[in-house]
Amino acid sequence: MLSGSGKGEFDQGGATVYFVITDRFCNGDSLNDVNYGRKTDYGSERLNAATFHGGDFKGLLQKAREGYFTDLGVDVVWMTDVYEQIHGWMTGSGSVNDFPHYGYHGYYPLDYTQIDKNYGTAEEFRVLVDTLHSQGIRVMLGANLNDPGYPTLLDAVQYRFTDTGLTEAQAVEHIKQWSYDDFFADRLNWSGWYDRGWIRMPDEGWDENDPLQSTVYGMPDFKDESRDTVAIPAFLHRKWDSEGDSNDPWVNPSARELRVDRDLSPTEYLIRWITSWIEEFGIDGFRCDIVENVHLDRWKELYSACNDALNHWREKHKGEPAADWEEPFYMTGDYEDASIDRKAEYADAGFASLVNFYFPKHGDLDNIVYTWQAYADSIAVHNDWHPFSYLNNSYHRDADMSNMTDCATTLLLSPGTIQIFYGDETGRGLSDAQYNVDSAQAFRSDMNWISTDSTLLAHYRRLGRIRRDHRVIATGRQKTLDTHRVMRYNDTDTVLICLKPDVSRGIDVRGIYKAGSKLTDLYTGHKAIVTEGGYVYPPEYINRVAILRRAD
Repeated sequence: MLSGSGKGEFDQGGATVYFVITDRFCNGDSLNDVNYGRKTDYGSERLNAATFHGGDFKGLLQKAREGYFTDLGVDVVWMTDVYEQIHGWMTGSGSVNDFPHYGYHGYYPLDYTQIDKNYGTAEEFRVLVDTLHSQGIRVMLGANLNDPGYPTLLDAVQYRFTDTGLTEAQAVEHIKQWSYDDFFADRLNWSGWYDRGWIRMPDEGWDENDPLQSTVYGMPDFKDESRDTVAIPAFLHRKWDSEGDSNDPWVNPSARELRVDRDLSPTEYLIRWITSWIEEFGIDGFRCDIVENVHLDRWKELYSACNDALNHWREKHKGEPAADWEEPFYMTGDYEDASIDRKAEYADAGFASLVNFYFPKHGDLDNIVYTWQAYADSIAVHNDWHPFSYLNNSYHRDADMSNMTDCATTLLLSPGTIQIFYGDETGRGLSDAQYNVDSAQAFRSDMNWISTDSTLLAHYRRLGRIRRDHRVIATGRQKTLDTHRVMRYNDTDTVLICLKPDVSRGIDVRGIYKAGSKLTDLYTGHKAIVTEGGYVYPPEYINRVAILRRAD
């Protein structure tokens, strides 16, 4: 890990990550909005809660070229998984089935060897990654060793799992009385998809109280504990044979040779398929899904394979900006109710963090300094582990949306790595999916480019750039001075953060900066001289925060 002492120097342990659901961010090419016989419009926003909405690589590229991410001070763009998703819909809200649920979010992989056509082509993805790299921005995807997507009616019709009695046009319509459990168990008899050699079947007597055996949301979990060799599922071979060369623009070139049966276990196939994206495109990190549902030795194998693939890519692409980066491959993951505590077994498996579910979500400027102190102390103790904090994410809209300015202040000035969820910086609201049983879909509404909260966005941008340009904020030691003042420092830099400053009383800097010192408030740009009494009086404070540093 880098020291983070130099101005602007990237540090994995103090990065600003922008988490974007590609399908919901920006539609740069309307011609790729409908693919595989999917349906996108079922007549209402509630029914369309989980259809594909059109966001794609070209849209992300457009925003990258406009400087959207650099203006936010972003170090890492984490985009949802790009792998081809199941073609059909799964029941929304489980047994309630109040809307059709497609894999727009990337969590329902069908084919790990090619890109979903709704996102764009392999070449478009390459241009996007290369553009972000040229801006000094790392790229993170998801790594799912847990499960493939669900088998659906449309996939069954297209890949001949079983006789559904339906045409493709009928299979794409939302059938409220359809049951996934009945379909997979009774109609397919647990076959036709990833078969018994690959996934845990509910009739095999697994202990649902054991996270290494239980299935997540009834999904067909991979047998990651298995060391038995298996053949690639027959439906995938039929798929690849039927596509021939017609799908070349979407196939990952480094994965093509991995489409043949080998003497591999299920997880060994998955690791090769997943790391081929690093080998081909130079991906810099993975967020791993629900890590406690996969055996630790498998995560360790993945981490080793990821570093090998990244080193191969860097060697092959000498002369490109990202080829000169020296940090190891980055892995974080979701572990239910994890906080900032270092989990030794996961650190040993290659994880640098686990997502912190307990970052305060209310913008409480009167208490946040004590949370920051705990985070900074943790970083000081562990050079291989750091907090990975967020306000909102794909499953939780927890932040106080009426106080996002202060929420942003608490997050962007927090020690450790932080994650911005797309639209938190623009005031993106909830969709009508909030009225469905599965209201979480409302968190994933379309990006609000037309109704952006420009004042909030300006606040995010200002703090984000300060955080990026002064790494001591994210990675330095902290000394808490009082309820609203903290000092962040390392061997080469010192800043004083003051929350809720009082213009008339000034900011007490005694013991930190000498009288006569010229300081800059990084937030406003105003300069002021420290008085003989040890106070500094910038002419104004905006958004209840001041960040003081010795003027260059």
